[in-house]
Amino acid sequence: MARGRGSAGRAVAVAFAVVCCCCCILAGRGVADAAATYYVGDGDGWSFSSPSWPNGKHFHAGDVLGKYIPWVHNVVAVDEDGYNSCTTPPGSRTFASGNDRVRLAKGDNFFICTRFGHCNLGMKLVVNAA
Repeated sequence: MARGRGSAGRAVAVAFAVVCCCCCILAGRGVADAAATYYVGDGDGWSFSSPSWPNGKHFHAGDVLGKYIPWVHNVVAVDEDGYNSCTTPPGSRTFASGNDRVRLAKGDNFFICTRFGHCNLGMKLVVNAA
């Protein structure tokens, strides 16, 4: 039986190309799905200028916020009412170590500092995660 010229080689090349494309797609998904870590306020840290810090950034559910000066500030995850009234509703989670890793949920994430009346002075933050 005669075989067509190069048919086996062509089939192997096509199969190899398909496998390479699948690997690239899967590798790209892994990179895109990896959570990013952000330091609130960047070099300035969690401070009174932090409310504008999220502007222009694109956050995703699963991204992590971290690092602040624990003896001066804390981070309390609150609901929208707690954010607006600078109060800590029951069930709110308080982070106080300075090295906490606060994972973002999809939608608006509300945070306040409850130390020394800081929230009432404007130290609060809303981060929207897609």
